[in-house]
Amino acid sequence: MSGPHRPSLGEIEAARARIGAYLPRTPLVPLHFDLPDRRIFLKLETVSPIGAFKLRPALNALLSRDRQVLANGVATASSGNMAYGMAWAAKALGVPMAAYMYSGAPQTKIDGVRRLGGDVRFISMETWWRYIIDAERPYLAELLINPVTDQAVLDGNGSIGMEIVEDLPDVDVVLTPYGGGSMTTGVASAVKALKPAAQVLAVEDENAAPVTAALAAGRIVEIETKPSFIKSIGGPSLLPQIWPVVSELIDGAVTVSLDQVTEAMRLLFAKAKVVAEGAGAASLAAALSSDRARGNVVCIVSGGNIDAEAYRTVLAGGIPNR
Repeated sequence: MSGPHRPSLGEIEAARARIGAYLPRTPLVPLHFDLPDRRIFLKLETVSPIGAFKLRPALNALLSRDRQVLANGVATASSGNMAYGMAWAAKALGVPMAAYMYSGAPQTKIDGVRRLGGDVRFISMETWWRYIIDAERPYLAELLINPVTDQAVLDGNGSIGMEIVEDLPDVDVVLTPYGGGSMTTGVASAVKALKPAAQVLAVEDENAAPVTAALAAGRIVEIETKPSFIKSIGGPSLLPQIWPVVSELIDGAVTVSLDQVTEAMRLLFAKAKVVAEGAGAASLAAALSSDRARGNVVCIVSGGNIDAEAYRTVLAGGIPNR
């Protein structure tokens, strides 16, 4: 099964140039903790126009294609943020857009897609997963862009890693929430090219940790998952198209609990006034709990699109129901 390749610095730089006309550089800010062995920095993808990093890959996926290819519109399968990003990018370019989402996706992301003119088409989670792994593809007039394995998606995500190293040349560790693997691949490609000694660690919810399982087994394995309010990371297995590149680039994986993630969400609000969804706060949870997070540690806060009721539960000290 063919898959994308490791993005080169040239491809990442070209992606950043395309994206830059629409999306300002996101900030890298220190988060002040009195910790003897680590300094924590936040890469705030939450400040993008859609509140998540997915605008970068969505924009690059559209801007790198001939406009004639987009004439009939674009579609993607997404649990939320990629659909939101694609809707924003499609509206900016005047292209019709459709999103295949499952009904359990966060309402704030569904509403965001519709507000931007996207057509939300609900499918089961099982069908959604089959679209993601390319086991099944709908017959469409629109161009279907895979949110994980499309090469332009990886190249666009690489711009995050490039900005991190430019802003913090002495970075030691980068923590990336791991969903399908496109952000981790893009970020790691840039970081490893510019700062080979830096470590890149994938962060997972312990209720669905396929990277940890694959690293332990030496191969992709199917895992049992448990329900979680965190929607953008974790899955029953890894994507075979992208795993060979990811496994070459990452230095390991860190799993975090729901207690650790919700505590990180509260800390982000209290210390930095940052609203983060569960996946976005997972990197900070890992930075505070892992012995591997030492030195100058960058946490990618990937998104802040969480339903209001769930966020109220978190701020009150609880864990939202799924």
